[in-house]
Amino acid sequence: MQVLVHGRVQMVGYRMFTEQEATRIGSISGTVRNLADGLSVEVIAEGARTDLEKLLEELRVGPPHALVREVEVSWHEATGECDGFATIL
Repeated sequence: MQVLVHGRVQMVGYRMFTEQEATRIGSISGTVRNLADGLSVEVIAEGARTDLEKLLEELRVGPPHALVREVEVSWHEATGECDGFATIL
């Protein structure tokens, strides 16, 4: 799945939060990165649908200082390209 999260999601620990949640859930691999617009974060995640839905629930809330205004989700077939979950700087 590809998720675009819009709002106050940069400079508030959103990427670290996402990586921690994906790791906590356990079977999710992928990446998280800030987008150049300064207002959005992109998450690419693969795993079991139920686990991805759990992650999506957390992404809609975010860490304490975030303010999630909009979440766009696109579901795609897994590519298997990612091993683990990582933040892209």
